[in-house]
Order: sequence, then C-alpha cells, then structure tokens
Amino acid sequence: DGSMTTVHANTARDALGRLEQMVTMLGADIPARTIRGQIASAIHVIVQLSRLSDGSRKVMSISEIAGMENDVVTLQDIFLFRKTGKTEKGEVLGETYFTGVRPRFFEAFEAAGLNTKGLLLNERGKIE
Repeated sequence: DGSMTTVHANTARDALGRLEQMVTMLGADIPARTIRGQIASAIHVIVQLSRLSDGSRKVMSISEIAGMENDVVTLQDIFLFRKTGKTEKGEVLGETYFTGVRPRFFEAFEAAGLNTKGLLLNERGKIE
C-alpha cells in the first residue's frame, strides 16, 4: 500500500488538473468524469511544497482527497502553512497548523492498532 510521485503544480487542485491533462494527452477517448474518478480512488494524500521568497522550501499544505462530488474531485486540507513575517535577513517566518479536519486515513491507522489521539498536534494545534 503505497507509492510516491512528483507533479509540478502550484496547488493541490492544480496537480489534479495536470494529472487529468496527462491522461487526456494519451489520446484515449475516456470521459473526464471517469478520469477524475480514477484519480480520486488512486490518490489519497497530496503534499504541496513551495519555494518561498527567501529561497527556502516549505510544506505549504497536506491535503486529502475526500472523493467525488458530482464531477469534481473533492479535497480537504489537513495542514496548512501560514506565513507570519520575515526576519531582518529576509527569511520567511511561519507555522504549519492543523486545520481540524480529521484525516480519513486515521481509520486505517486505528485498525492497525495505532493510537491517533495526540499524534498530530501539540496543545496549540501546531505540528510537533
């Protein structure tokens, strides 16, 4: 259960669009809804990295694919990076915070006997 790949995109939503576009470039006559359904069932989590103005790279979001609603793949953000300022040297300051959305993959963790309570957060809602 698992694999990893890289898609160059500006957002998690944009990454899904690029995947769909790659499938359509194959020339097969597959309906968009079918392609999106396959993407929604095959991908569980999207981790978006960005290069910031100071040259550093940060995890900007961790999003979970929640399924399909009509013809749209639905995403829910689990973690987001919030920029809070810059140092005198121009280094970007910020924090990654939990959005409060309980990841669906926690069910699999719990079925495997893992205790998920407190796994993601410290008392302020920030990642440990």
